[in-house]
Amino acid sequence: MMFRKKERRKVPGLNTTSTADISFMLLILFLVASSMDLDIRIAINAENQVTLDGKPASMNEIKQRTMQLVESSGKGHLIQLQSDRNASYDTYLHVQNQLVAAYNTIRNQKSMNLFGKEFDLCSNEQQTQIAYEVPIRITEVYVASNSNEVKKGDTK
Repeated sequence: MMFRKKERRKVPGLNTTSTADISFMLLILFLVASSMDLDIRIAINAENQVTLDGKPASMNEIKQRTMQLVESSGKGHLIQLQSDRNASYDTYLHVQNQLVAAYNTIRNQKSMNLFGKEFDLCSNEQQTQIAYEVPIRITEVYVASNSNEVKKGDTK
C-alpha cells in the first residue's frame, strides 16, 4: 500500500496594497464632506475685549444670545470660544460662566417642563435625558497674538 502525500492547499492571497490608500481617501472625503458651521463666535483679544460675532458684547448679551441659539437650534448648534493667549484668565472664566449659566437655565426650564423639578434635583437618568436633549456644544480655540513680535524695521 502506497501512501500518497497530500498536496497542501494553497490559501489564495489577498492583495491589500491599496487598502491604506483607500482608507486615507475615505477619511479625507468624510472630513471635507462634513462641515462645522459655527452659529456663534465669541472672541477675547489680548486687551480682554469680548466680541460676539465681531461686535463688542457684554456678559449678559453672551448669555442671552446663547440661550436664543440653543432654544432655536436644539442639538444642531455650535459655539466657538476663541481666546488670545495673552488674554486674562479672569475674562475667559467670566465668558465661560455666562455660557454655562445659559445652558443651566435652559436645562432647568426643560426639566421643569418634563419632570416638574429643577435639573439638579432630577435623577441621573433624567439628567442624562435632558443633557442629551440640550447638549453643551462649545469648541475652544487659542490664538497666539503677534503683539510681542518685532516687525521688520521696527525697534522695541
